[in-house]
Amino acid sequence: MSIETTGHDHDPFRIGCAVDADALDDPVYRQLIPRLFRLITPENAMKFVSLRPSRDVFDFAAADRVMELAEAEGLAVRGHTLAWHSQLSEWVGELPAGERADVLRDHIHTVVGRYSGRIEQWDVVNEPLDDDGAPRRTPWFEASGIDYIADAFRWAHEADPSARLFINDYNVEDLGEKSDAYYVLVQRLLAEGVPIHGFGAQGHRIVGDPPTTMRENLQRFADLGLQVALTEVDIRMPVGVDEASVACVNAADLERQASDYTTMVAAARAVPECTAFVLWGLSDGHSWIPETFAGFGAAHVLDGRLQPKPAFDAVFGEQAQAAVEVEAALP
Repeated sequence: MSIETTGHDHDPFRIGCAVDADALDDPVYRQLIPRLFRLITPENAMKFVSLRPSRDVFDFAAADRVMELAEAEGLAVRGHTLAWHSQLSEWVGELPAGERADVLRDHIHTVVGRYSGRIEQWDVVNEPLDDDGAPRRTPWFEASGIDYIADAFRWAHEADPSARLFINDYNVEDLGEKSDAYYVLVQRLLAEGVPIHGFGAQGHRIVGDPPTTMRENLQRFADLGLQVALTEVDIRMPVGVDEASVACVNAADLERQASDYTTMVAAARAVPECTAFVLWGLSDGHSWIPETFAGFGAAHVLDGRLQPKPAFDAVFGEQAQAAVEVEAALP
C-alpha cells in the first residue's frame, strides 16, 4: 500500500487523528498513526465512562496506552474530554446534584494532573449548548448551573497551567445561531478571567454539505485571542449493500467527499490561529459512524482495507513529501 507522509514538521497547522486504543493491537494501524499524523486525540480512552467505573476508582489503562504511543513517537496530544453529558458513568446521574461539582472537580484535577505537562490541549467542556444556543441541561448543569463551565476551565488550569484549554461542539463550523451563542459565551468567560484558550469546531458533516462560512466563523474566535481547531472531522455518505452483501458507495459521492474535505482544509488553513485539523478516525474500518447513523458510513480518508480514497489527497496532498510503503501484513 502506498500512501503519503505528512512532513512539514514546523508547520503550525497539524493534521491529527482520533486513536482507538483497542485498534493499537493491529500492527498496520499502529504504524500508520505516526507515519501520517503529528497530533492525536484518544477517541474514547479519556472519556468519563472509560476512566471512572465507580466514584472511587480510576482506570487509566487505555488512556496510558495512547499516551505511550504518543510519547514513543513524539506526537502531540489533545485530551478529550473532561466535562460532557454523554459517555458519562451512570453513577454520576444517581448522585444528589449537590455532590456532582465535587466529583467533577476531583475528576479534572486527577485526570489533568496525571498528564500534566504531557498533553498539549484539552477539550475541557464538550457540547454544553443545545442547537438553539441555550445551555444544555446536563448533570453538570443541574449541579452548578452555567457556572460549571467556568469552574471546569479553572480546575483544569490549576491541574496543568501549561495546557491549552478548549471548548468544543458540533454544528458550529459556520456562522449561525449556535456558533453565535458560543461567541457570546466565550466573550463572557474571557471578561471574567476564565482561562479559556481555544474554540473547537468538531466538523462532523454529510457529503455534499460542506461549511460555507467556516473561515469567517473561526476567524472571529481567533480575533478574541483564541486558538481554533477542527477537532473531530469526518464526512459521512450513504452506504448501500450489493448482491454479495458487501458495503458499497457511489463513486460520485467519493469525489464529492474529497471536494468537501478540500473545502474544509482550505478554510481552516486560511485562519493562522488554526492549529489542528483532527480526523475522527483513521479509516472506514475503524469508524463510529455506522453504529450511530444507520445507512451511512465511508466517512474517512482511508477505506476499510486502509487504502487511500480521493479524500486522502484532499487532506494530505499539499503537505505530503515522501511515499512510504506499508505492507498489508506486518510482523
